Formats: sequence, C-alpha cells, structure tokens
Amino acid sequence: MSTIFIIIILLLGFVITFQIAKASEYVSVLKGEKKAFENNNRINGFLMMVFLVAGLIGVYWCNELFKGKVLGEAASQHGKQIDSMLHITFIITGIIFIITQVLLFWFAYKYQYSEKRKGYYFPHDNRLEMVWTVIPAIALTILVGFGLFYWFRITGDAPKDALQIEVTGKQFGWIFRYPGKDEIFGKKYYQNISDAKQNSLGLIWDDPATHDDIVVNTTMYLIVNRPVKLIINSRDVIHDVGLAEFRMKMDAVPGTPTTMWFTPLYTTEEKKKMTHNPDFEYEISCDQMCGSSHFTMRGVIKVVTNEEFILWRAKQKSNYASVFENTPAAPGKTDSSNMKAAAVINTNAASKSVAQKN
Repeated sequence: MSTIFIIIILLLGFVITFQIAKASEYVSVLKGEKKAFENNNRINGFLMMVFLVAGLIGVYWCNELFKGKVLGEAASQHGKQIDSMLHITFIITGIIFIITQVLLFWFAYKYQYSEKRKGYYFPHDNRLEMVWTVIPAIALTILVGFGLFYWFRITGDAPKDALQIEVTGKQFGWIFRYPGKDEIFGKKYYQNISDAKQNSLGLIWDDPATHDDIVVNTTMYLIVNRPVKLIINSRDVIHDVGLAEFRMKMDAVPGTPTTMWFTPLYTTEEKKKMTHNPDFEYEISCDQMCGSSHFTMRGVIKVVTNEEFILWRAKQKSNYASVFENTPAAPGKTDSSNMKAAAVINTNAASKSVAQKN
C-alpha cells in the first residue's frame, strides 16, 4: 500500500511540474521573451530552495523509516565492526553531502541572473586546489585503512579452537563438509566427483581421514559464540558466499580455496525473538551471477548452542558410511589411482616451482 502511495505522489509531482512548464510557455507568449525569461528565472530560483528543503527532509525521512530494518543488527563480532566502519563512512560522506547540496541549491537561488550583477571568473586558486585535494585524500585514506584492517582480520588466521567447515558452491546449491572426530578433512580429487556415486566432493576413500567426514547439502550448523572458519571452494564456476546477517562475503573460486572466519553472536532462536519473526532463518546466498538459476542458490544456516551442535553431529552419518553401507567397505582401484595421480601432480608442481626459483 505504501509503495502505491509513493508512486501516486511521484506521478502528481510530475504532473504539477509539467503544468508549471506549460504555463511558463503561455506566459512567455503573452509577456514577451525578456519578461518570460526573468519570470522563469525567479521561479527556478524559488524551486531550487523548495527542492533543497524537500530533498533534505526526504533523506532524513528515508533514514528514519529504514534504519535497522533492512538487515537488522549484525549477528557476528566482525559484522559489528564492519557496521561501525560503515557508520563512520556515512557520517563523513553525509556531512559532505549536506554541505555541498546546501551550497549548490543556495547559490543557484542567491546568484540567479540579474542585470545588476555580472559573473566573476577566476581560473586558478592554489589554496582551493589544496583544500579540495588534501582533505578528501586524507578522508579516503582513513576509510581505506579501516577497510584493509577489517579485511585482514576476517581473512587472517582463525583462533585455534575455531570450528572448521568446508563450503563448496555448485550450480545451483551449496555443499557443507565437517571433519569427524579426528578434526581433519580427508583428501579429495576433482576427478572423483560423482553425484551418482554420492561423492559430490570427490573424496578419496583410500584416505582414512575421509571416513568420518560429514557432508550435507541442506543446512549449515554453527555454534554460537564459537569462532568458525569457512574454507570456500567451487565445483564449477565462480560463486560468492554471501552472509548478509553476519556482514561477511567471500568469492568461491574453482581450484583456488579462499577462507574467512567470524564468531556468531546469536542463535537462530534468539534472532527470531530479536526480529519478532518466528520464521527467521540465517541465509547463505550466492552474491555472484553464476548462471540461469543463480537466484535459487540459497542455503539455510542454523546457529545453535554447543550442546545442540554435538547432538546434531552425533545423528549425522559420514559420507563414507552412506556410500558403503550396503556394499563391502573396500574402495575401488579408481580412487587409488586418482590418489597417486594427485600425488604426481603435486610433486611435478613442486619440482617446477623449485626449478623456476633456481
């Protein structure tokens, strides 16, 4: 309803402006070109002040209307720091915006055309050049410094007790892998990837570390107040892990793992109460156009207590067990050969790197 109301207001504003323009044309015909020009000049000067006041009121109104309602409070420690950085950016740019817009519209009104006044032009002023070059440079340097500081924090080394989760993007969904009790991810090889054989990540079954790895395709579980490190991959094209509620974002690049870490602050149940939305869910989305069904690439994140997470993980069956529960637990020769092939590739790459250095 509010959207329709806004559209009606905009249409009425357009109609009023159009009618004023048409009236000005009729006045110019009746009074002559010079008088019409002077009259239009006064009208335009007055409208400049009207637009200035209306525009500033509109900016304030939009800010009050949508403040804290689009994404709500950040749900991670890093997210709160990023919000602080954005608030500083808004304050600096907001002050500059108000000053420049007030001067722009006020000058248009104050120094409108007059036969008693002539324009004054000066081609150069070193002091003005220094002011509008040095001050913006300092402000932008500070803002970029904040951005780099927080970027290196989220991409730096995670705490030793951080929960590690591997996130893999594919067209058009997400695959999450948790290490088992050994807290070690098993090895994988891309040629082993086979959805038909329930091996969506290409795990190498000859590696014992893969036998307790948990692979899920629906929901990612996090522990509240415990750091989590995401190891991000892509199975096909470039995707992007977007965690809007946590204020986190990282590309998923084929063949090049990326990482980021953060600490969730509120469980899903706590967030439901905070937002007064019983259907609230944390979301992982793809923030990089990745194909025709990009818009469907959405996953759910559950932030739970440590006890709830332990209970959930205890109920999960490892990917290895799911594959071999009805067959003898003896991986085929294909995995062994692929494992050897992967070792040869890594050895050749290392030898090539040493040769280049020498």
